[in-house]
Amino acid sequence: MAGTMDEHVAMDVDDHPMEGVEGTNGLGAKDDNLADEDDDNTASDYPGSDEYSDAEPDEVALDQLRRRGLLPTGCCYDDRMKLHMNADFSPNTHHPEDPRRIHEIFKAFKKMGLVYTGPESELPRIIKECPTKYMWRIPARAATREEICLAHSADHLAWVENLDTVSTSELRELTKRYDQGRESLYVGSMSHSAALLSAGGAIDTCKNVVNGQVKNAFAVIRPPGHHAEWDAPMGFCFFNNVPVAVRVCQQDYPDICRKVLILDWDVHHGNGIQNIFYQDPNVLYISIHVYQNGHFYPGKPPNPMTPDGGIENCGTGPGLGKNINIGWHDQGMGDGEYMAAFQKIVMPIAQEFNPDLVVISAGFDAADGDELGGCFVTPACYAHMTHMLMSLADGKVAVCLEGGYNLAAISTSSVAVARTLMGEPPPKMVIPSINREAARILAKVQAHQAPYWQCMRAGVVNVPEVQSLNAHRLHDVIRNAQRQVLLEKHNMVPLYVQREQLYRSFENQVLVTPDLQDAKKILVIIHDPPQLLAQPDVVDSSLEPHNAWVVDGVTQYIDWAVSNKFGVMDINVPAYITHEEDAESYEAPVSEKGLQEQMQQLMCYLWDNFIQLYDANEIFLLGVGNAYLGVKMLLINRDCKSKITGIVNFATGNLRPVKSDIDTDLSLWYKENSRVYVAGDHACWTDHDLTKKVHKRRFGTVVRSQMVGLNKMMQEHAEEAQDWIMARVPVASGGETTEEEDRSPS
Repeated sequence: MAGTMDEHVAMDVDDHPMEGVEGTNGLGAKDDNLADEDDDNTASDYPGSDEYSDAEPDEVALDQLRRRGLLPTGCCYDDRMKLHMNADFSPNTHHPEDPRRIHEIFKAFKKMGLVYTGPESELPRIIKECPTKYMWRIPARAATREEICLAHSADHLAWVENLDTVSTSELRELTKRYDQGRESLYVGSMSHSAALLSAGGAIDTCKNVVNGQVKNAFAVIRPPGHHAEWDAPMGFCFFNNVPVAVRVCQQDYPDICRKVLILDWDVHHGNGIQNIFYQDPNVLYISIHVYQNGHFYPGKPPNPMTPDGGIENCGTGPGLGKNINIGWHDQGMGDGEYMAAFQKIVMPIAQEFNPDLVVISAGFDAADGDELGGCFVTPACYAHMTHMLMSLADGKVAVCLEGGYNLAAISTSSVAVARTLMGEPPPKMVIPSINREAARILAKVQAHQAPYWQCMRAGVVNVPEVQSLNAHRLHDVIRNAQRQVLLEKHNMVPLYVQREQLYRSFENQVLVTPDLQDAKKILVIIHDPPQLLAQPDVVDSSLEPHNAWVVDGVTQYIDWAVSNKFGVMDINVPAYITHEEDAESYEAPVSEKGLQEQMQQLMCYLWDNFIQLYDANEIFLLGVGNAYLGVKMLLINRDCKSKITGIVNFATGNLRPVKSDIDTDLSLWYKENSRVYVAGDHACWTDHDLTKKVHKRRFGTVVRSQMVGLNKMMQEHAEEAQDWIMARVPVASGGETTEEEDRSPS
C-alpha cells in the first residue's frame, strides 16, 4: 500500500464524506476513520441482519420460504478486513493484495442494487414481500482457535497470533523476509485480526448455506486463503479459509454435509487446499489454473515429494482421484478454454461425485484485464460457470473470494457471479474456439482421471494395460504395412539411416526404389503419416477395424513417378517418435523445435550420404503437411539449388519461409522453382496482411487450393502438379517424347 494507514483512509475520506458513520478497527473497537458512505458495513445494509432480529423470519417462515423457493442469497462483508495492510509505509510502496479489493466489490454490489441501502422502516415489508430482491447479511466474526486448527497446525496458528505482539519495525522486517519468492506475504499489526475475520466469514457463509438459512452466498473476504499450507502462510494467505469452513461444516452437519466439492478458478494453483485434502475421500478439489510446466506461481514446491499443480497429481491413499488439476500450458486462456474445461471435465466429474455442498474458491485474477493473471475470462463466463455449479448439491453454493488484483475486473466479475446466485440467467455469450494445446491438456486430464471416474473413461486407453498385451502404436504398424505394399508394387526397400538411438518409428522411415542411384530423375517425397478416419460405436465408443480407414494421398504420386521412370525416395516423418517407456494414452505431436531438429538432421544426412551422390540430372522435392519443413531445412543448410529442378508442397498448417543470410538469391530461386498449394481454409486467406505476406518470394509460388485437408488437396491437384513437374524435365530426360521414342516398339 502507498503511504500510511491514515494516508490511505484519508483518500477515502476525501472521496466519500463520512459524517456520522462508524466503522470498526479490530474485532470490536470503534474507529471513526474507517467507514465511508459507499463502504459502511452497518447491519442495516441487509435484510435479515442481527440488528433487526424482530424482522427476521422464524424457522416456520424460513421453512415456508424454502418450500416456495424464495430463500435469499447471502453476502458476507466486513470493513475490518481492510485493516490488513502492508507494514512497509515507505513512499510508492504498493502491493497487489490491496484492501480496496473488497471495498470495490462491495461498492459495486451497492451500485447495482444487490444489497439494501434504503430506510430501516422498509425492512419488514421487504422481508415479507420480496425476500430475494437483495442479498441478506451474513455477519463476519472471528474464527475460533478450534476452528482454525481443523485445517492448520497449532504452531502455525501461534505464528499468526504472535503478529499482534511484535513492533512495527519487526513487522517491516518480517515483510521484507516473506514478501519475496514462494512465500510472497506481507504482514501488519492487524493481519491476525483480519485473517480471523476472513476465516470466520467463510465459515458462517458456508454454514448458512448448509443449514438452509440462505440458498447460496458470496463471502467478500480478505486476506485470501488458498495458498496457505497446513503449517505455513504463503502467497498473500494466512489461514486457508475454504478448508477451515469445509471442515467446520463437515463437523457440525455430518448428516447433510459429508461430501464437498471445492472448485478453484483462481489463475494460480491452490496448493494449500490441495495439500490439506490430498488424502480426503470426501472432498473433491478441482483447480483450473495456469501451470506453465510448474514455472507459474506458486511453482514447484521445494520438496520434490510434495505434489504441485500438475495434472498427474490426483490425490493419494483414500483421496486418490479426488484431486483434479487442470493446469494450462500458458497464460492467455479465456472463455473458450474455461467453458471447455467445465463441459468436458468439471461438470461430468462433479455430477458423478454428487456433492452435498459446492464451495467456489473464487479468485478473479484470470479475468480479462488482470495483468498479473494474463488471461481473458469475461464476467459472462464467470456467470455461466457459476450457473452450472448451481445445478449441483440442490443449489447449495458458497462463493469465497480469493485472488484478483484489477479492481474493475474483480468488481464486474463478482457482480456477474452474485447476480447469477440471485437467480438472474447468465448473459448470452459467444464461446470462442479453444486453444489447441489447451484442448490437448483437457484430453490428458481426462486420461489421468479415467481410472477414478466412470464419466472420464470413454475413448481413453489404459496404456500400461494395453502394452502388457503386446500392443504397438498404430502409426508404426501402418508404416510397416506401407513398406509391404510398396515392396510388392514397386520393389521399394528400407534405407538405413544411422542414428544414435533407434526407435520403431524409424525402422521403415525411408523407403527407396531399387537402382535409385542409377535413376536420371528422382522424386524425393517428405510427408506426414497417413490420415486415420474412424467411426466409433455410438453406444460404447468402441472402434472396430472395419469402421476405420487409412487415407494415404502419397501413394498416387509414387505410382505416377514410377510409371514415369522416376526413382523415388519416400520419407515418412512421424508426428510422434515411439519410445519403449511410453505410458500416456495421448502423446502430443513433436514440438516445432523438435521437428526442426529432426528434419535438419535427417535431410542433411540423406543429402550428404545419398541424394547428392546420385547421377540424376533432375531432382524434385515433394513436401506434404508439417513434414514439408524438411524442404526448408535442406535448402537453407545445404547448397543444393543446382541439383534441384523443382519443388511442390502441400500445406495446411505453418507456412515455411525459405531465406538465407548467406545465399541472398535463395528466396528468389525458391519463388521461381516451386508451387506451394495452401488449403482454402488457411488463416492466411482471411487476414489481409497475411495474404500479402505469403505472396512474398520467401514463401515460394503460393497457390490457393479450394480443397480443405491434405489428402483432398493432393488428389485435386495431382494432375496439375504432375504436369508442372514433367514440364520442367528436359525431353532427353523423359519429358515430352522424341519422334524416335514414338516409333520405338512398346
